[in-house]
Amino acid sequence: MTVNFLAEQLRSEQRRLDGLYRRLDELRREAAGTLAALRRSPTAGTPAARVERDALLALNQGNLDRLSAVEERLCIGRLDLLDGTARYIGRIGLTDPAGARLLVDWRAPAATPFYRATRAEPDGAVSRRHLTTRGRTVTGIQDEVLDLAAFAGAGRSTETVSADDALMLALDARRTGHMRDIVATIQAEQDRIIRAEAAGVLVVQGGPGTGKTVVALHRAAYLLYAQRERLARSGVLVVGPNNRFLDYISQVLPSLGETGVVLATAGRLYPGIDATATESDAAVAVKGDLRMAKVLSNAVKARQRVPRRPVELTVEGSRIQLTPDEVATARHRAQLSRKPHNQARVRFVNELLPKLAARLAAALNTDLDDDTRVELVNAIRHAPDVRREVNLCWMPLTPEKLLRDLYADPARLRAAAPQLSEAERRALRRDRSAPWTPADVALLDEAAELLGTEPDAVDHQAAADRAAELEYAGRVLDLVSEMSPDAALMTTAETLANRYGPQASRQSLLSEAAGDRGWAYGHVVVDEAQELSAMQWRVLMRRCPSKSMTVVGDIAQTGSAAGARSWDAVLRPYLNDRWRLAELTVNYRTPAEIMQPASAMLAAAGVSAAPVTSARSVAAALVTERVSGAMPPRLAEAVRAEFAGTLAEDGQCAVLAAAATVAELVPALPRLDRLSILTPAQAKGLEFDVVLLVEPAAVLAGSSRGASDLYVALTRATRRLHVLHRRDLPPGLAEASAGGS
Repeated sequence: MTVNFLAEQLRSEQRRLDGLYRRLDELRREAAGTLAALRRSPTAGTPAARVERDALLALNQGNLDRLSAVEERLCIGRLDLLDGTARYIGRIGLTDPAGARLLVDWRAPAATPFYRATRAEPDGAVSRRHLTTRGRTVTGIQDEVLDLAAFAGAGRSTETVSADDALMLALDARRTGHMRDIVATIQAEQDRIIRAEAAGVLVVQGGPGTGKTVVALHRAAYLLYAQRERLARSGVLVVGPNNRFLDYISQVLPSLGETGVVLATAGRLYPGIDATATESDAAVAVKGDLRMAKVLSNAVKARQRVPRRPVELTVEGSRIQLTPDEVATARHRAQLSRKPHNQARVRFVNELLPKLAARLAAALNTDLDDDTRVELVNAIRHAPDVRREVNLCWMPLTPEKLLRDLYADPARLRAAAPQLSEAERRALRRDRSAPWTPADVALLDEAAELLGTEPDAVDHQAAADRAAELEYAGRVLDLVSEMSPDAALMTTAETLANRYGPQASRQSLLSEAAGDRGWAYGHVVVDEAQELSAMQWRVLMRRCPSKSMTVVGDIAQTGSAAGARSWDAVLRPYLNDRWRLAELTVNYRTPAEIMQPASAMLAAAGVSAAPVTSARSVAAALVTERVSGAMPPRLAEAVRAEFAGTLAEDGQCAVLAAAATVAELVPALPRLDRLSILTPAQAKGLEFDVVLLVEPAAVLAGSSRGASDLYVALTRATRRLHVLHRRDLPPGLAEASAGGS
């Protein structure tokens, strides 16, 4: 490539990029100015005026946040088309003040050829150019020829042509501790998944490093763009394996201009609880079993009891009886309502009170006319004896109390769970004060379905106020539509009323969704989905009644004792065969030198996995070392050596070890910002430049699915895997160690 040609191309693209950033800065100033003016402007003080002002503030703040989040790599490349025009592709769409298109949003149909066009099917494109930028400066360009005849006919130079440089540069980049978006390097098989139809459940199966997570997040961003009006009302839920993972992926969607997403772990799907405590595999397996749905149902019914003999009650000095037959009849009629326990209790009480009122009238020798009946029922309702006995027969319950009582009381558990073995019931036993675990959250949610909440009295004034709020919000939305059509698509009248009405809590849509167990999301993305239990899937299906989901995972990496062994077994109870499977087959993370022995280890352990092809090779990526002395000091030396060498300037490092081993290693290791010390389960979904894996045999023996855990640990490194061991290496990995030091 001649220096002059490259320099001219770089100058040309720099001029274009400068223009795009000038327009971005203009839009930011406009949004900031509008915000400042709105904040200074007085309102008439009426509810309508406050709704209007607050709604406009929120919409403009959201627009400013979106414009601020796309500072890095605003433009990722361009398509040169057969008609001689060029189409620039970026994180968001931009137009000039006259409405001419400057930059095409990567999710728009017009951008599809940038990711899918090939020489066999150029889709109207002559060539595709990738731009490498740092800040607001163009640092490199690579062109791909898609239509050879058109390219040659136009007299184009081939000096900037390079088919794979953009992808390889991205793969070789050092890790920062946060997942990067792949909007500049989306591959064709990934793009087909990202843009797939939203309806139904799409399962994305892929081995380590195939980009399952980042594809799922880009799919969420694409759906928020393509179905803005629908998803703005309901939001998107992204479920990940742990809080560290959520932090790792947290910057991807904002960098793509999207913030309308709730991130949660399975331990945070029940409002008010962030369950992170650990427990035995036996407990996890039992709690995740679908039989627990029947156990909880039995536990609720057991709290709807009939006394064995008549109960004497004192009401304002008079003694009356509550008979078993009356309680049994009231219970039967309440159960026939098929309402949740706490709501059916209203029917139960209303069945009993008139009978007790009649008995009290007889005791008082009083005629039971309508006025007297109301007076006596009120007296009975507030009598301490009646309240106590009625509660003993049908106690109002919370999910937390139901579950704590069940775990702590062997008799209750035995009565509710005859289908469980004694060993399984022992696995559930624990003290009432024990912290909640992620497996408990699914049971709390199930209990909440069975118990419900006691209905409040209808507030007709509140209903009228709500109608007025919706009317005002509709007017605001009409005003916003005139000012900014794109911003109007971000919300609805109902959403505005929820956020800013006088009766609203003033929480954002996302806070409202995260705090509402009954919230129905428009789409759910489930990452590391193979780890979820059957009971946890019940929770997710309740959160998304439309069954619009993107499910990503790898059955071969299942580590949970209650996790999936096949996608069909997971989904059939809810969908029969109405789900689709897409597969990712190229590993972009793990060098072939690591992936091959990792796959061999898994096969030797008898675990089947779909073949995965590594996209790159890194010399000396795998090093195995037998340690003769104490492990902690040698590990500490190895960590320091990595930070002095491979990680001298930047990059992320992890020490991975079996859960039982981690505690003894931590005191010996240096405290470094870029060093993480994790178990394989904690490392799921993460990636590091360098991984030091301690004692693979201990990981293999550490759980019932140790081979899957070891497979996860072996495939986290992007540049170098250093295995330190005292015991013999597992089969498959042992054969690869011949080349180690």
